[in-house]
Amino acid sequence: MAKVHDLTPQQVAQGLAEGRMVLVDVREFDEIAAEAYPDAIALPLSRFDARQIPDPQGKQVVFACRSGKRSVTASLAAQAAGLNYDSHLAGGIIDWKAAGLPTKSGR
Repeated sequence: MAKVHDLTPQQVAQGLAEGRMVLVDVREFDEIAAEAYPDAIALPLSRFDARQIPDPQGKQVVFACRSGKRSVTASLAAQAAGLNYDSHLAGGIIDWKAAGLPTKSGR
């Protein structure tokens, strides 16, 4: 049975800084253009295909969105496609920013 693990913004930021994680942002391109996670891969949920996720080369794939709902959907879709990508950023970019973590202009 598929399960999605919640990660805190601090856990994700640390994993990214240590090179242990790959962040996949499943928000839409207009959302990403307004504000983006630094170094995230953009793969909007509206056209999501888990096979488009680059090989993580042993790193943990973590999905992210605005509030943590679409990232769960993406994780479940990836698992249904046979990939062991079972983590997401709980609270999305809302909690990321509330934790004082950086964003960048996606433009």
